[in-house]
Amino acid sequence: MLNRRMLLGAASALVLACSAGMAQADVVKIGVLAPVTGKAAADGQEMVNGVQLAVDELNAKGGIDGNTFEVVVGDVGEASADAVATAAERLLGDRDMGAIMTGYASGSNFEIEMMAEQDMIYLISANSAQTEGIIAPSPDDFMTVWSTTPSYDGYNTEIVPVIEGLSESGKLSLPNKKVAIISSDNPYSTTIAEGMVESFTKAGWDVTENDLVPFGEINDWRAFLAKIRQDPPAVLINTDYVSANAATFMTQFMEDPTNSLVFIQYAPSVPEFLELTKEKSSGVVYNLLGGVLNTPSNPRAAEILEKYKAAYGTEPGTYGPALYEQVMIYADALDQVGDPSKKLEIGEAIGKTKKQTVSGNIQFDPATHLSVQSNDGVPIQFYQIRDGERILFYPDKYATGEFEQPSWMK
Repeated sequence: MLNRRMLLGAASALVLACSAGMAQADVVKIGVLAPVTGKAAADGQEMVNGVQLAVDELNAKGGIDGNTFEVVVGDVGEASADAVATAAERLLGDRDMGAIMTGYASGSNFEIEMMAEQDMIYLISANSAQTEGIIAPSPDDFMTVWSTTPSYDGYNTEIVPVIEGLSESGKLSLPNKKVAIISSDNPYSTTIAEGMVESFTKAGWDVTENDLVPFGEINDWRAFLAKIRQDPPAVLINTDYVSANAATFMTQFMEDPTNSLVFIQYAPSVPEFLELTKEKSSGVVYNLLGGVLNTPSNPRAAEILEKYKAAYGTEPGTYGPALYEQVMIYADALDQVGDPSKKLEIGEAIGKTKKQTVSGNIQFDPATHLSVQSNDGVPIQFYQIRDGERILFYPDKYATGEFEQPSWMK
């Protein structure tokens, strides 16, 4: 693995050349740092599509202040540190690069420091805990880096009151107060799993299993599920975010389902999950922070979803619309500043954003550079898949339907 300081030093050597070129560029390049190959390729391709959709739209309108845009992709593959660093350096080394977009590139978000070292605009929409951990100690050092996703604290804390609220309302019959959790060994999944363990424990639940599997492709969850069937919990949670892995988990659970509500972190939001599970996923629950808020109270979401489907012929998950919005946030800031080479000024303008987006009203917290979570900002959303449809059932303000107890539960 490359030494981080060496990576930062190598990247910073490119600063003067990049700045000199940008000041006179008529074509501003927008990079996409994404896993377009490997196990998360479905997410990566969506990220590229979202950026391309926004760029095509901006160019069709004549660009911004005489500048048109071009998309350049940096593939991080399986997201090893070396692969992410190499892809980031390639984008950073392009003298016409105006901004770089990602949903996620590395699990730790270490590349944020590479972006800040060069004053490169970097908009990101995942791994908020890692983003906050890097930026919060010295936010003024990261004025070009912003996250359209809020703090992941809601993932850790909100699941317990939502489940208990469903039980109290009579919509969910819980056979006990036991929860079993399995996580993938990556920062996103383990951080959320650890937070959930703490929240359920504080609420008086018995955490019967808290298992960890290696990060990567998983074709067989049956050993874990066999343990679950010996002592069935009321709630079964998997925080592995890879859609193919989650689909395998759900399919194998349904071979002999227990009387348990199944919650899977993030993965059911990816269209691939539904394609792989079909009717076997009907009843599963998941949540999103920064997901597409497609409700009558947020017509922006329907507008962008329609554009995406018209362009690519498919329903997007989270990252296509998210990266479309990231480009538009950058474009708004560039329009204010006027000069794509003035990246610090553009970053400061981004930090003052107040914009209705597909995921809610985005404003940034200056202390963390994360978007603000609230029902009036970017809310946490709980969904249930039923008959191939995603039903948003919480919060009530945005609900498109009600939760129904899964058919396999008694």
